[in-house]
Amino acid sequence: MFNKAIKTGLCAAVALAVSGEVLAEQWDVSLWGKRRAFTEHVEKLAELVSAKTNGDFTLNISYGGLSKNKENLDGISIGAFQMAQFCAGYHRDKNPSITVLELPFLGVSSLEQERSISQAVYQHPAVIKDLARWNATVLMPSPLPQYNIIGVGDAPKTLADYTGLSVRATGGIGKAMAAVGAVPTSMSASEVRQALDSGVVKAVAFAPHAHMSYGTVETGKWWTTNLNPGTVNCPVVVNTDALAELPVAHRDALLSSVDEALDHYITTYNGKTMDAWGPTLEAKGIQSITYTDSELAAFKAKVAGPAAAAWIEDNTAKGLPAQELYDLVTGLIAK
Repeated sequence: MFNKAIKTGLCAAVALAVSGEVLAEQWDVSLWGKRRAFTEHVEKLAELVSAKTNGDFTLNISYGGLSKNKENLDGISIGAFQMAQFCAGYHRDKNPSITVLELPFLGVSSLEQERSISQAVYQHPAVIKDLARWNATVLMPSPLPQYNIIGVGDAPKTLADYTGLSVRATGGIGKAMAAVGAVPTSMSASEVRQALDSGVVKAVAFAPHAHMSYGTVETGKWWTTNLNPGTVNCPVVVNTDALAELPVAHRDALLSSVDEALDHYITTYNGKTMDAWGPTLEAKGIQSITYTDSELAAFKAKVAGPAAAAWIEDNTAKGLPAQELYDLVTGLIAK
């Protein structure tokens, strides 16, 4: 009976192959936290791919059920799942090329600009080679606005007030904080609320959606309206082998849906998320801290130049065309 079932299944598979019909396929997608503005492009991508293939190709999205967020790139490398999101600052040594996008005070002014610059960097041969070490191909960015800080205790109203402030900050933002005497701490977003409540950190650097999603607005007493020290870069990647093995119709459905998914993401963030941000701060009675132009200029002068120079030196030593990558980013920003 068992052998007969196998024979029947094989015959059916051969018949489908001969007829040209594409077999149904499911990809596992590793995200973390919960559905929020930061994941809307992946959710939209899943919707579009399913619609274009009449349900024959589906994306099974898991929030934390497949891997820890800091291990998503490792999971992609071994084929534990076919698609995942990660942030460059979680493991800078694993993806040094894209950390150029996390340098402080680059001056990116919009989600649309963040999207186009990220996509240009992802297409650079050095970046493709860098991520190929993990059998990863970048599918799309997760554009985020400039971070600002929510905290408890005395608000840092001047540059000097940051001295000794313990703040959750990753990547280039962490380096920016360290440059003005703060004490940056890297931790997963899901750990932040408890750390702030318990006093492990006194402040948290996040984009607006994360401040709301992870509850820092429930504890915070103040926030910086215009510090804008930078942002994090969090691409969505796919396992390169899995992408290559997709039937042409499924691969076309996936790749042709990226732009629409990103359009949806940006529209949602600029609209629904930001529309809720101001009223949330007001409802929670969180004090706004706004820095003068001279204070911001002093902050940038102290942080931006040295951070960029150190990044270029360190990554050139690793064999990356670091100056070329930095010039690509700054040149696009200057346009």
